[in-house]
Amino acid sequence: MSMPQSLDQLLARPGIVVAPGAYDALSAKLAAKAGAQVVYMTGFGVSGASFGLPDIGLVSAAEMTERVRAIAGACFPVPLIADGDNGHGGPLNAARLTHAYEAAHAQCIQIEDQVSPKRCGHMEGKEVVPLAEAAAKIRAAAEARASRGFKIMARTDARATHDLDEALRRGEAFLKAGADILFVEAPRDEAELQKVAATFKGVPLVANIVEDGKTPYLGAKALEELGYKIALFPVSALLAVTARLEGVYATLLKGEGLAEGEPRVTFQRYNELIGLPEMLADAAAITKKTES
Repeated sequence: MSMPQSLDQLLARPGIVVAPGAYDALSAKLAAKAGAQVVYMTGFGVSGASFGLPDIGLVSAAEMTERVRAIAGACFPVPLIADGDNGHGGPLNAARLTHAYEAAHAQCIQIEDQVSPKRCGHMEGKEVVPLAEAAAKIRAAAEARASRGFKIMARTDARATHDLDEALRRGEAFLKAGADILFVEAPRDEAELQKVAATFKGVPLVANIVEDGKTPYLGAKALEELGYKIALFPVSALLAVTARLEGVYATLLKGEGLAEGEPRVTFQRYNELIGLPEMLADAAAITKKTES
């Protein structure tokens, strides 16, 4: 593969990075095969796809770390940015989670400033912790990592709970605390997106683009022109797949099976996508060497 294989390299290159959301190992593998330069593990998606739960802080740190390991392995060597929610506690918890995510082969952890239990960034009723507590978590995460190549993405949800000025104030504090990437969640219009970019020129900035969300639905080119470095599309695949699952199960339960021409991969193609031919070839080669 010709693409850079570290998030450090991607951030140093000119141009915006599109990070599609993955919610399990299969979606991560397919994102990488489609040509993604980086994959984003969405906590919203993991909560729903792995546990059948809404994104309101019900999944534990250990459960999330297990998913990081599986997803990072599935999309390797493409870098993984992994949602760490609010660090699952105080500064010590954030530090421990950072160590766990790095050991599980993510290349970046995202930590936000919400209270526990938290909510998806585009839901109503969010609350944030005091600024000093939030910055302490970012500092603890930055100091816990084994390598500076592992990145800390700091997210603030203060636009929803206070105003944009408070979100910008928190962004400054998070950068001083050691954050490498800044994520101001849910600006309400292009003017607010522009103000964030103007305030933090030269800082790798994240724009989170959610279908039916609070931020204008802009494409990567428009976001790059505004000054953003990473365009997250965290739930696009999940929402599309959910619609397909609803339709397929409704059809199957009529007792007729899939209709002729129903969009799907073949059984053979699915096995190719998840690497069966390569694995069988590797196993045969090992057996041949052992026997000789």
